Amino acid sequence: MVDETAAHVRVGLTGGIATGKSTVSAILRELGAVVIDADALAREVVAKGTPGLAAVVEEFGPELLTPEGDLDRAAMGALVFDDEAARRRLEAIVHPLVFERIVELETHAPAGAVVVHDIPLLAESGRADTFDAVVVVDAPQDVQVERMVRDRGWTEADALARIAAQATPGDRRAIATYLIENTGSREELRRQVEKIYAELRDLRS
Repeated sequence: MVDETAAHVRVGLTGGIATGKSTVSAILRELGAVVIDADALAREVVAKGTPGLAAVVEEFGPELLTPEGDLDRAAMGALVFDDEAARRRLEAIVHPLVFERIVELETHAPAGAVVVHDIPLLAESGRADTFDAVVVVDAPQDVQVERMVRDRGWTEADALARIAAQATPGDRRAIATYLIENTGSREELRRQVEKIYAELRDLRS
């Protein structure tokens, strides 16, 4: 019998672009996991009217705002994509705010919950060993490219450039406690996730 008062099981979830990580995250949430989405929090902490957005504007200038006063994400992305120094300046603003929200959300999760941290760049961050388990979602590169071209309207060159900018599949596999090969149907994917979630729940005891 599981002790519902046990500490949370902290799980890192990661995967390359267009591997299906977001779908796995959604399935885990349906199964009862508490999902903390780092990308969503990164958007939240620089939303219109927040101290985070004010700090970004002070650092990079008001030209990064839309006419409505929101952060122009395309302009911000273009600015930091090939400029590591600019990216680090942005991260120095956003990351502490995101971490603060993560701690807050984790603190308020139900006792004994499986808390899944959805972190696209987990392999790059060097924080994999801070979790009880790491779930890595993977797919062959040609499948990733096909999905980005089909679903996002990107060119093949754009898709390959984005893949090249991320950790290699080998880097991600090296941190995996559980590896999900997302090459089949949604039903097959769900079966893999259900099996892993059952094992994660068992870790609570």
